Amino acid sequence: MTAYRLVVVSAGLSKPSSTRLLADRLAESTSRRLGSAGRPVEVTVVELRDLATDIANNFVTGFPGAALREAIEEVTRADGLITVTPIFAASYSGLFKSFFDVIDPDALTGKPVLIAATGGTPRHSLALEHAVRPLFSYLRAVVVPTAVYAATDDWGAAGDRLTDGLPGRIDRAAGELAALLAGRVPSARPEQTAPGAQAPAAQAVVPFAEQLAALRV
Repeated sequence: MTAYRLVVVSAGLSKPSSTRLLADRLAESTSRRLGSAGRPVEVTVVELRDLATDIANNFVTGFPGAALREAIEEVTRADGLITVTPIFAASYSGLFKSFFDVIDPDALTGKPVLIAATGGTPRHSLALEHAVRPLFSYLRAVVVPTAVYAATDDWGAAGDRLTDGLPGRIDRAAGELAALLAGRVPSARPEQTAPGAQAPAAQAVVPFAEQLAALRV
């Protein structure tokens, strides 16, 4: 059975970080739910802190380095994404936004995405709804209903009768992502192409001069 590709994008800056810890908890819960249904999962983690220099260089040169190119390919080929950012000044981090700025705008179309964030205080929890969710809606991803925010005080908190604790929010969001993935056919690997099958034809490249001439018409 073909495994689902689950890619985790963590924008934590410290090592270790609560952002990466939350990302790992979400990935574990999602994988457990899919695994219990007999669906294998391959989890790949993209640590943006290791790509910060490559991302900045890409904006200047227009070309990604090898590590950044590999990360972009992982995200593009993923069946589903878990994205976690620290909240700075009531919004996602600049590193988090910059990474998704260098990805093709159509790469996430229709892709299931779980959004999550960490911060020092619960006051920033709405940043997921007014900043992170609109970002992925603009990229035409399918964002799960439950967004997970973890403030410092949430770690170890049990919640109350009106509000789930952090473990409950993690499990609910992971269940929603697992349900979306379970309704999709896992993406085929290049090595799984049937013998004798032809690869998709390469798209013809129109010379830049011709593109400019067309614009002048």
